[in-house]
Amino acid sequence: MMKSKSIHVPVYICFIISVLLVVILFPMEGGFPYIEGNELWAAIWQLGLVGGVFLLVGGLIACFFFYFYYQRKNIFLKKKDLFFSLMMMMIFIVLTETGVSYNLFSVYMVPYAIIPIVVRNFFDSRTAQTTHLITVLVCSLMIPSPWEFVLMQVLSCMVTIYVLKDLTQRWQLIVCSFYILLTYILVYSGILLLQNGDFSKWNWNMPIYFGINFLLVMCAYPFINILERIFGYISNVTLIELSDINLPLLRQISEKAPGTFQHSLQVSMLGTAAAVKVGANPQLIRTGALYHDIGKIENPLYFVENRLAGPDPHEELDLVESARIITKHVPDGVKIAEKYAIPKTIIRFIKTHHGKGKAKYFYNSFINQFPDEPVDEAAFSYSGENPDTKETAILMMADSVEAASRSLTDYSEDSLRNLIDKIVNNQIADGLLEDAPLTFKHIKEIKQVFLERLLSVYHLRITYPDVKK
Repeated sequence: MMKSKSIHVPVYICFIISVLLVVILFPMEGGFPYIEGNELWAAIWQLGLVGGVFLLVGGLIACFFFYFYYQRKNIFLKKKDLFFSLMMMMIFIVLTETGVSYNLFSVYMVPYAIIPIVVRNFFDSRTAQTTHLITVLVCSLMIPSPWEFVLMQVLSCMVTIYVLKDLTQRWQLIVCSFYILLTYILVYSGILLLQNGDFSKWNWNMPIYFGINFLLVMCAYPFINILERIFGYISNVTLIELSDINLPLLRQISEKAPGTFQHSLQVSMLGTAAAVKVGANPQLIRTGALYHDIGKIENPLYFVENRLAGPDPHEELDLVESARIITKHVPDGVKIAEKYAIPKTIIRFIKTHHGKGKAKYFYNSFINQFPDEPVDEAAFSYSGENPDTKETAILMMADSVEAASRSLTDYSEDSLRNLIDKIVNNQIADGLLEDAPLTFKHIKEIKQVFLERLLSVYHLRITYPDVKK
């Protein structure tokens, strides 16, 4: 009961604040009407106007919260996400109120299309449309020609959602801005024809307003970057930029720990394929996979994939010290990522790719060598956190499966299937995946994808015959 209260009280506070703020900012052109000689009726009239504003705006804001409560519970339960959505609304409501009350600029210069661009970039299309629609409806109550305004903005939002399905490159935003500009011009033309039958009342200021709107919509890209830093979000544009292997940190991994870098590429391949299958974010996994083992550049030769020849440095260490060096690559990776200002979402992959598991090779070796001695499990355990998203859970499975597959001598389908089943089932038994939002069906599909991809990597090749002399 206490948990439910702690979740809902901030929501009620946000609701009350948002309604009061909208009512306070709501423009009443010329002030409240005053009936001379009848102060009582004047007061009643004023009260009625305030009540009407409160009911309409309050109802719209309530619908906004109801949408999140019933349709997007994951966003509703996160104060940061809910505040972000509310903030996006309030920014444009305040801009509209300022333009209407003080006649500083036309509301058609305000780039309302930025709302679906930004919200779609961080959440989903339906949430973007809902946030934009509620904002536009509230703003329409301040505008002399509300239905024309709503029609123009709703159609521009729909075009934005359809054209900008996935923002991954800057040029897509430019193309989307042109489509929005074209939509405004066509809708304005259609409204004139509907009302007058011709273009005799064409307002030449409108194309100028639309042009300014077009330029401001293209500013969505730096606006997204600012919001990422403030709220800790990460967009697909940023993910693609971070996955550029020519970046200094990734290039450092490829030079100091080439085996680890190749392993990361293979984990990326497995993870993205599994993500597509179970509805996770493949670009997020791809980028997370490239960075998940960056801590190994501190001691690359202590990891077998980076040793081409020479003695094993672990032979000079006891099992506890070896386990400490191996498990230390997780906190080392976090420190390196923070030094290079890697987003927290990617750092999360570094923390969770081993979860709270153990360095099994050294743990099992210690038990076999000293069967009568008590085992300090903490000395062999990773200091990370268990995965709690689809993406981090998939990466954990892909990481272990890819690493273990390199130890096989038989790459038949049965051998690979048995290996995948063993690795994933052990992770489930150890409780490493208990916080991840994956079903048994998801697990089964992920295993099948891993099998298909590994078979394609380790497929048989024909032997080329030599020329007989």
